[in-house]
Amino acid sequence: MTARKLLIHGLKYCLPDKVLLSLYHRRRIGRFPNLRNPATFNEKVLQRCLAPDPRYTDLSDKLKVRAYVAGKIGEKYLIPLIAAPSSFTPREFDALPSSFVMKANHGCGFVKIVRDKRETSFEALDALAQRWLSTNFFTVARERHYQPIERHILFEKLLLGPEKKVPPDIKIHVFNRDAANPQIFILVISDRFEGHPRGDIYDAQWNRLDIKMGHYGRSEKPAPPPENLDELLWVARTLASDFDFVRVDLYNVDNTIYFGELTFTPGAGLFPLTPDSVDYEWGSLM
Repeated sequence: MTARKLLIHGLKYCLPDKVLLSLYHRRRIGRFPNLRNPATFNEKVLQRCLAPDPRYTDLSDKLKVRAYVAGKIGEKYLIPLIAAPSSFTPREFDALPSSFVMKANHGCGFVKIVRDKRETSFEALDALAQRWLSTNFFTVARERHYQPIERHILFEKLLLGPEKKVPPDIKIHVFNRDAANPQIFILVISDRFEGHPRGDIYDAQWNRLDIKMGHYGRSEKPAPPPENLDELLWVARTLASDFDFVRVDLYNVDNTIYFGELTFTPGAGLFPLTPDSVDYEWGSLM
């Protein structure tokens, strides 16, 4: 790492949360955020990062949230949990099935897909696990509700769809300003682990919208609506019913729905929305 990068890296840790997030927002979104009177979706997400609801911590913990989901919609929607050991050892590795997903419970992006255990080793996975566990996810984008989470490694069943591909992420944004008629926007991320991820946004009737989120390119054509769309929407609305806004991440494999996670601060308030007017439109729904 060069001296300049070391200096920037050091300064990042010295800056107050509000200052750092404002600078990030200016770089990613193109303007400084109004945190005193937030109007846009990203500004309101930033505000959540800085002053989170106390409930967010346990519900962002990939292990603790399972009890909330089971109580709300039933255990059948949970991805089967293979193991959540207090420590990862060669014995734990030997007991794992031939395929699985390794995750850490305290942040985003801590995911390792293992299709064939023979192609990896305990040493390789343990090195990755230790790197994850040594990472304070709060420092990435100052999402304060992640900081108190007690860090663990967990192993889940590997979900595979047609052609043995990892199923798309179905990220359902639920806005409950009008609790009787929540506004819903569905971001579908395809081929996330195939090297060319795409992101398409649909409304609750599965009409593809002319909206782009973050860095994801759009697919050449819309995906067909899921046969169980009504159930997907019911799951999302039910899990989101206690909050004015939350993103409910789901998977749909052979018309069987699995819960992924609850996300209270999508993109840490740093996801550009195109056109920019959508940032204000979604903000008005919170």
